Amino acid sequence: MTFLAALTAGALLMSTAAQAQQPTPAGRRVSPDQVRAVAPALEAHTQERLYGEIWRRPGLSPRDRSLTTIAMMIARGQQPALTYYADQALENGVAPREISETITHLAYYCGWGAAMAAIGPVGEVFARRGIGADQLPSATPDLAPIDAAGEARRAQTVSDQFAATSPELVGYTTDYLFKDLWLRPDLAPRDRSLITVAALIAAGQTAQIPFHLNRAMDNGLTQAQASEMITHLAFYAGWPSAMSALPAARDVFAARAAAR
Repeated sequence: MTFLAALTAGALLMSTAAQAQQPTPAGRRVSPDQVRAVAPALEAHTQERLYGEIWRRPGLSPRDRSLTTIAMMIARGQQPALTYYADQALENGVAPREISETITHLAYYCGWGAAMAAIGPVGEVFARRGIGADQLPSATPDLAPIDAAGEARRAQTVSDQFAATSPELVGYTTDYLFKDLWLRPDLAPRDRSLITVAALIAAGQTAQIPFHLNRAMDNGLTQAQASEMITHLAFYAGWPSAMSALPAARDVFAARAAAR
């Protein structure tokens, strides 16, 4: 075998091995070959760095990475990619009802238009897999018990700060979000916090991160998982979004450590 032939064969083997790192690349909207025809380095980084390394890091489970990625895509208006990532989420152990609840939850945190735009791509996945109404949440389920004392403190704090500015919004925040949405049983409080913080980081809403990151950790998200989620989002929401979240996360981690 000539040197050139050996080099070519080696490159093909490396390309095949790299492509194998991504689950079902054939399901992507843009095929690996299409990406290579325009930006070969991007496809190499996609396989080697994104799927070969980031998705395999132990700090966050594939299930949590799927929820984080879906939340980011809804927040950033990248819904067409959900046909691939919703399918992978199901493979990674996210239940159909949890994807459905994620969309409903993010209507309140990313806006109705962002949530509605996710319906078509996710609907394609559900239809292809035969997922019907029996696997989806009820519109009016029995709500989980509320932490009455904790909610009273939160409501009072918000009321003291903003009731004179927008009493309607303060009222809806209590009645629609914290006495209804957050108590719906088909997505665990920890997972609601995970997707909320992911969406806030993706949308650049850094002022809201301290409250929701503290809530996430109260709901069971560990500091290591929160840190890994930010690292994951650097690749999907971009380095500036992830770096902008770090001061808020640092302060939350430090305050919680000091309080122990």
